[in-house]
Amino acid sequence: MSESAGPPENSADSATGEGPSQAGDDSGVSPETPAGHRHHWLRWTALGVSLVVLVAAGGGWWLYRKLDGNIRTDTSAAAELKTYERERPATVVHDAENILLIGSDSRAGDNREYGRDDGGSQRSDTTILLHLAADRKSATAMSLPRDLMVWIPACHKADGTATKKQFAQFNWAFEFGGTACTIRTVEKLTGIRIDHQMVVDFNGFKDMVDAVGGVEVCLKKPVDDPDAHLKLPAGRQKLDGEEALGYVRARKSIGNGSDTERMDRQQQFLGALVNKVQSNGVLLNPTRLYPVLDAATKSLTTDPGLDSLKDLYDLVRGLRDVPTDRVQFLTVPRQPYAADPNRDELVQPDANRLFKRLRDDSPVTVVPADRLKNDNGKNTGKINGATDAPDAAGPNPTPTYSGNNAAADLCKR
Repeated sequence: MSESAGPPENSADSATGEGPSQAGDDSGVSPETPAGHRHHWLRWTALGVSLVVLVAAGGGWWLYRKLDGNIRTDTSAAAELKTYERERPATVVHDAENILLIGSDSRAGDNREYGRDDGGSQRSDTTILLHLAADRKSATAMSLPRDLMVWIPACHKADGTATKKQFAQFNWAFEFGGTACTIRTVEKLTGIRIDHQMVVDFNGFKDMVDAVGGVEVCLKKPVDDPDAHLKLPAGRQKLDGEEALGYVRARKSIGNGSDTERMDRQQQFLGALVNKVQSNGVLLNPTRLYPVLDAATKSLTTDPGLDSLKDLYDLVRGLRDVPTDRVQFLTVPRQPYAADPNRDELVQPDANRLFKRLRDDSPVTVVPADRLKNDNGKNTGKINGATDAPDAAGPNPTPTYSGNNAAADLCKR
């Protein structure tokens, strides 16, 4: 009976948890499953799990903040566009989106190795209007030649002065008035409302290619171009970021040296890059996705509607299920400008028909230029014209344009 009073508090049995339960302990735990050890272990387990969760959450939050902070916002363009809101075209299909992608050729800062700075001035080396269908089952990227002759509206320059309305080559708009002037020029040319814009610089493009492990291309002839930092053998090969940049920018060393061919090459490379990202599981693998996101966000300057990681994620999430053969690339129908063959002009009515289809979110079909025929069976791809193909949705013809899609293996053509 004396055991019912319990041993002294400093006894060995009490310290080790062995022996009978103490007085007043009505937990009913038997000596074989001591409550002290179990509760002690549970407390430390809960603490450990909580610590792991906090570290993981903190790490995830740090990564999010880092990626989010990489993105630069162009508030001045937003303010400029707001000033001219009355003259801008209205949105026709609200669930569709039109994003203007601008590749800047500024030679300032880290980009000076690619050419003379010219006081930090810049022009749009590459401009692509990306149309995302409302149902997110297709994406169409339309290139606008930098030498296309267009009407550029009066725009405000960075120093506050204004330019006059003038007929000039397209890429001057970016030099005159930056992104806002380029957007207004595109909207006046096409009648398409631009919902968002992204400006990408040279080094960001290189880093994105490196982040996906390089991109494969096919060369018919070897290339040796010191100006483009490019020396490659003929045939199929994988390009790293530096080589890829030289490949998409080279003009004199590949093909006939025209800007037309260079745009086609850029489109083909972008298609191969999209295919690599989708087929290599990058979007579903966090360890592979992070370097891509880091490189992409570091290279971007966007409007306030796309300047957060969440905004970009929502955009990409809506596109990740688009089949690669429905990610299409084409150039606006154009031909040598009558007054200067070194410049371009639109081919009409083909160009306006394309603008209307994008504006109305109607289907657009592209095929390689060597397969594009007119009604008489003659090839029209040389001037990027269009031909009519039967529309699967009805009797009305769907214009077909020369171009490529991201699923194409360019080495098999």
